Amino acid sequence: MAKKKQRNVTKTKGVLFGIVALIIFTATAGQIDLNQFDPNNLESIANIFKFNPEKPLNYASLEVLPDYDGKHAVVELNQNVPEFTLNDLSTEKGYWQTFTNLDALNRVGQANALLHKDFMPTEDRESISNVYPSGWKQKKMKNGNMIYNRSHLIGHQFTGENANWKNLMTGTEYFNQVEMKDIEQQIAAHLRETNHYVRYRVTPYFKDQELTARGVQMEVQCVEDEEVTYNVFLYNVQEGYIIDYATGQVTEAK
Repeated sequence: MAKKKQRNVTKTKGVLFGIVALIIFTATAGQIDLNQFDPNNLESIANIFKFNPEKPLNYASLEVLPDYDGKHAVVELNQNVPEFTLNDLSTEKGYWQTFTNLDALNRVGQANALLHKDFMPTEDRESISNVYPSGWKQKKMKNGNMIYNRSHLIGHQFTGENANWKNLMTGTEYFNQVEMKDIEQQIAAHLRETNHYVRYRVTPYFKDQELTARGVQMEVQCVEDEEVTYNVFLYNVQEGYIIDYATGQVTEAK
């Protein structure tokens, strides 16, 4: 009789654990480790609700952006709200893209586009190795990879833009293949899955007369919905290396 009672108590605890765990997981939007929860220790529940994930750093605009702090490679601008006007979001003329002429130092400027899946190319990208953007001082890293990529402001997968000097900047491998790629892949997936338009603006940030951009501001806004929305700054950095943005020269961090 005692063993049956014990089994019933254990079963009841198991059911309660499942219910409480589900409530906690839902209340924290899935951002908890259920291993922290001990059904025999009520204090563990309180500890879980102390969970407070770090929010991205936020700055009002590019003008007040600090130098890279060595930790936050991506920060928000204007509370992550893009600053497009109603006219900017108009789809009246269909999809399009524009680029800024290179300046006196051969530096790229702001690029704008209204993206749509019908704008996306079907052909593979051709070589862009004949383009040498400002600050291009290539260096091989310890892992054998080259530190710099020719980074598209408007990715080839969106519009088919290829070896366009107005659309390619000197960007680190991390900046190009991790920071930018993550956002670009989200945009591309949304374009392919819908018939929607996405307004897109990339603004390179050069400090004074520096030849290598400190990074770019990326503003993204879906016109028909809010599935993909960004106003962020991506720092042009590579862990373990120091960039002289005035020239593009790279040295290993000590």
